[in-house]
Amino acid sequence: MTCCAWPQRGRILAWAGESQYYVEPKRLARLGYLDARKEPGKTRERTVYALTDEGLAALRDWAETPVHFTPVKSELLLRLLIADLVGEAATRRGIGTLREDIADLLDRLEQSEASAQTLPHRRKYLLLVNRFLRRLLDLHLEFVDDVERELAPKARKRSQLSA
Repeated sequence: MTCCAWPQRGRILAWAGESQYYVEPKRLARLGYLDARKEPGKTRERTVYALTDEGLAALRDWAETPVHFTPVKSELLLRLLIADLVGEAATRRGIGTLREDIADLLDRLEQSEASAQTLPHRRKYLLLVNRFLRRLLDLHLEFVDDVERELAPKARKRSQLSA
């Protein structure tokens, strides 16, 4: 599987727009970090990239830098933050549909786990990422439960019903 296919197939790691999957390797090749060669493809010639010594050195330098928390981009949180404007019922219904999407992503993680078994040199790292993503999806499911519970219609009191 190519470097670009793994994130695309899983959908969950699409941190760059699809257009960047082809632009970024070209940019890195111009900088001397990747070598490019042409190979026959199924329908047309394709470009295959390989890391250069300079690219590996830059990657090693970058790996030593501090890691910072990546800002959260979440439609789920955005939907909740507009609940006062659009209503709790609509928000609850919309957020509830996330369960189906998460089920699809969990299926894709199972496929990714199986693919990791075919890459013994990367297996440990891919499975660590897979476990993290599974926990992230579980957290989202728990949050959907919280939202549905908190935004559920309140039962009316007996005094309100008899009035």
